[in-house]
Amino acid sequence: MQKRIRIFFVIYILILIKLIVFKYPYERLVDIAASWSSNVVFEGLGNANFVPLKTIKMYIKYSDRLNSFENLAGNIFAFVPFGMMFPLTMTRLRRFGIVFVNGLTLVLGIEMFQLISAFGAFDVDDVILNCLGIVLGYVIYAAGCSLFPEFIKIMGIKEEKYGADFEKN
Repeated sequence: MQKRIRIFFVIYILILIKLIVFKYPYERLVDIAASWSSNVVFEGLGNANFVPLKTIKMYIKYSDRLNSFENLAGNIFAFVPFGMMFPLTMTRLRRFGIVFVNGLTLVLGIEMFQLISAFGAFDVDDVILNCLGIVLGYVIYAAGCSLFPEFIKIMGIKEEKYGADFEKN
């Protein structure tokens, strides 16, 4: 069962990257790649948002005119599965901090790729919202393990105490 979850997790990551990084039609991606030069990085820095909550406040302020809900909710819910599935797939990496750091690394990797590739734009608010999704996913995972202990047995997951695996001596 755990092998299936790992396969599903890999498929999820591939779909996530497709939807976030390679979201444009193939022809446009080819044009972007063909026109890439080192100046793209400087242009990306000029278009990037490094001010926390700037984009989020804009979406809230202009919620009647922009696709605000889709952008805010999409950035959160796209990463909820990461927070849920990562601890299910990684036997020794189930503690919240480890899940969060791995999720943050993925999010920052995507944002940095967008910054240097022009396949998107860097936005610190995306990082905040994506990490909120990771946290929400982990809360769902932890609540599920607490509420449904039989799930742990079905999944073949070792029981954990205080967020860590302990070996018997």
